Amino acid sequence: MSKNVFVVGADAFNMRKVRALDIPVDHRIHELLSFDEVKGGGRYPVEESLQLADERLEAFDGSIDAIVGYWDFPVTALVAILCRRHDLPSPSLESVLRCEHKYWSRVEQRKVLPDLTPRFAEVDPFDDGAVDAIDVPYPFWIKPIKGTDSLLAFKVRNDAELKSSIRQIRRRIESIARPFDHILSHADLPDDIARVKGHHCIVEELIPGRQCTVEGYIHQGQAFHHGIIDSINYPKRSSFLRYQYPSVLPKRIKDRVSEASKELMQHLGYDNGAYNVEYFYQPKTEKLALLEINPRISQSHSDIFEKVDGASNQQIMVELGLGRRPDFPLRQGRYGCAAKFHVRVFEDGIARHVPDDEAVEAVEREFPGTLIEVKIKQGMRLADLLEQDSYSYDLAHVHTGARDRRALLQKYNRILEALHFEFDPVDDSRDSAPDIVEITEQSAVEN
Repeated sequence: MSKNVFVVGADAFNMRKVRALDIPVDHRIHELLSFDEVKGGGRYPVEESLQLADERLEAFDGSIDAIVGYWDFPVTALVAILCRRHDLPSPSLESVLRCEHKYWSRVEQRKVLPDLTPRFAEVDPFDDGAVDAIDVPYPFWIKPIKGTDSLLAFKVRNDAELKSSIRQIRRRIESIARPFDHILSHADLPDDIARVKGHHCIVEELIPGRQCTVEGYIHQGQAFHHGIIDSINYPKRSSFLRYQYPSVLPKRIKDRVSEASKELMQHLGYDNGAYNVEYFYQPKTEKLALLEINPRISQSHSDIFEKVDGASNQQIMVELGLGRRPDFPLRQGRYGCAAKFHVRVFEDGIARHVPDDEAVEAVEREFPGTLIEVKIKQGMRLADLLEQDSYSYDLAHVHTGARDRRALLQKYNRILEALHFEFDPVDDSRDSAPDIVEITEQSAVEN
């Protein structure tokens, strides 16, 4: 009998990959909640999403065998809650929150990996006294305790920047704080964590270095990892440029982050789920620092795993959801190197020309092994884009592969030129419109 797998946060790009999975189980994929339904235009309607999911599952004529998701908040928490209700394999909600609640996560990290945990503190941004009492020295990051896509994350170097950041956080944090409080209400929290509400922030020591991500999973208490990905920023900026696989880090560093991740996830009580853990590495000193934990696969890594290893990490998500230990290939793909690039500009503007579907398809045909997701529409003001980091605007995602890193970067720059974005300045008094940045090979490993 066919197994029924329900996807929370379904979007067209990723669902094509999920439906194409080749796993040794007769199964059917169903969209339980769409991406737009769980995001709600930036409202994150948690309780409405849970009610809608329950109604659809109740009306389904067949077995409910797995509920899975590949997005961050609120999908990870919704999946844990729904799996608990239907007695399906999944990490517990509390173990998910030990990863996603930035303060709770740091408290637990410090217990098991003290040398890798940067200095941190929680703060209520609406309490002037608490803000004045922050004891982490400049420079530092201040972020909501539940962040998504670097929303309201600010690098702070002095008192003036702190005041500016606090003003923006106070004005906008409600959009993430309220739904996160709804999620917290479903969990059994320790008293020292329960006092830290969704509108609180975490202050974290600034961590320099090159960034990498360990992807792995826990099955019946046993930890495995299936890949390490380099995460690379734009040169001399804090905005993210690309995920690149395989990692070029030294093997001894890969071994260290892999073992640290396994130890950490088992400490957190996380089981029967995929994860990815992000680190910073300083080449000169070989010092490592833990950035954050995500209790899910990274859908941003799915295509690059497929290009290099021969299978999408969505396979791991689905097999775990069905209670199976995944059987994932290694280096059986078409390319030696692959990446997901984020096309960005760093000033506000109006999109005068955006490639349409026909133009995108033509570029994909011209550059085999390329998939392109355009995130803006012609005539749109960049400042109106949802869920952007605090310093740039994310226009498109380019997934592509090549034989090696040099060929990959050359291919990306040619794709970028072929896509042909154009912008007008917002202010007529400005001399120039936003520019798209091309990438040099030197910037491949520098942050």
